[in-house]
Amino acid sequence: MFWDNVVFLLQNYGNLFLVGTGYTLLISAITVFFGTIFGALLAIMRRSNLHIGPVYPLRILVTIYVEVIRGTPMLLQLYFFYFLLPSLVTVLEMDAFTSVTVACIVNSTAYVAEIIRAGIDAVDKGQTEAARSLGLSGHQTMLRVVLPQAVKNILPALCNEFVSVIKETSLASTFFVGELMSQYRTISGALYMPIEPLVIVGVIYFLLTFILSKCISAFERRLKASER
Repeated sequence: MFWDNVVFLLQNYGNLFLVGTGYTLLISAITVFFGTIFGALLAIMRRSNLHIGPVYPLRILVTIYVEVIRGTPMLLQLYFFYFLLPSLVTVLEMDAFTSVTVACIVNSTAYVAEIIRAGIDAVDKGQTEAARSLGLSGHQTMLRVVLPQAVKNILPALCNEFVSVIKETSLASTFFVGELMSQYRTISGALYMPIEPLVIVGVIYFLLTFILSKCISAFERRLKASER
């Protein structure tokens, strides 16, 4: 009976599962793309030497942002952007998809900033000292010496962030934005089948993350091979 229901769902509601998969990947891709850009900016700001007396304002602001985002639940942040932000800034009229995507970007940015910072810090400080002794400026040292080496540490972690974001998009079902868990709630509510569609959605999530994880592992092996 169980497998008959699964086959029935795939035959009659397979398009909804495909749509949900598409929305899940779309939200994840947008989140990682903009999260990487903004995260890189925050990582640079956190290493800024701009100061007012003994105070480094950029470092302080970025540290507060990262700690607040990483110290609060993702679901709370989704609620904030969906309910609170539009009421505080009335000129912003965001639909559910936009609100959820913005919240995911804000969340991912904090984690990516830490990934990039850690990748840069992992580069031997002797590389920086050698570059500066050769006459390179701080910016030139960062762009030509440090970042090319840090990328090898950063890329695998960024790929893992993509896998994490795919799973975190399930929280977006709270606002029915069309991703996989939203489709599950729609189908299970219409057919009163709580288990079968959940199993299908679980398998889809597993396949997405499993395939990506294997691709990441292969990518890491190629990076290590290129270092030899």
